[in-house]
Amino acid sequence: MHSLRFDGTFTTWRQAARRALLQGLAPHQLQWLDEEAAPGLFDQPAERAPEPNGRLRVSPELLELLESAAQYRGDERWSLLYRVLWRFVQGERSAVLAGDPDGSELHRRLKAVRREAHHLHAFVRFQPSKAQGAPDFVAWFEPAHDILAAASGHFAERLGKHSWLIATPRDGVYWDGQRLQHERRCPAQWQAWAQQPEDDGQALWRAYYGSTFNPARLNRTVMQQHLPLRFWKHLPEGPLIPQLMSEARAGAQRDGQALVLAGRKGKRIAQINEGDAARPPSGSVSGSDAPDLPR
Repeated sequence: MHSLRFDGTFTTWRQAARRALLQGLAPHQLQWLDEEAAPGLFDQPAERAPEPNGRLRVSPELLELLESAAQYRGDERWSLLYRVLWRFVQGERSAVLAGDPDGSELHRRLKAVRREAHHLHAFVRFQPSKAQGAPDFVAWFEPAHDILAAASGHFAERLGKHSWLIATPRDGVYWDGQRLQHERRCPAQWQAWAQQPEDDGQALWRAYYGSTFNPARLNRTVMQQHLPLRFWKHLPEGPLIPQLMSEARAGAQRDGQALVLAGRKGKRIAQINEGDAARPPSGSVSGSDAPDLPR
């Protein structure tokens, strides 16, 4: 078993994979160890072999797929990539197809990575920074996969010249208005800035969210599919959601508005079911119940 230790980035993995392919090392002969993995008891020390000569023909599309799948955190993170690459180079183009066992797992990981990037774009909440030397806006996020470096450019296109940072328990990104800096180990100062106390704007947002919440439209299953529970604790409105859902189950669904508004004076807005839309209103007559009118 050959143990290949590298720094955990796709760039260095790609270089190591190229050397292994040119040396003819099959997937079952390799063990991939990034810098965070502890060496095993029977691991052979990684030998820096001379750079082998030769050429490999790999399509840019495949490398792009492998680079995206490398963002997935899971078992056999790098082994699967090498297995797909090895089979592809050997002429097995089916290795990247969804009907193949390896290809199916590859596409499952790609889907998970894309979904996590969507979560980043949808659930990051920036707030103005108060600390001296900090960027204009800061945010804290806890992604399930290593999507921060690839997906955070989305915010650079939207926040313009404003500086901002997103810190996570592992890595962080900092936009100074012109350049995006990614740190694989998030500096402690960035994490402290991102976890600063809430400002007045967060309270204002919670007041708005609570007053516009419609309990009549609540569907807990669909809500948790689009807004997973693990993100609630980092959203300003997160602490309100369990209370609003509880009120909805306790009877607030009969109103088409939040309790704080339904309890005020004024006309009551009742929930209208789909079946009620086709039913004539109280006091009206239709069909055979209508009285005969003089001709």
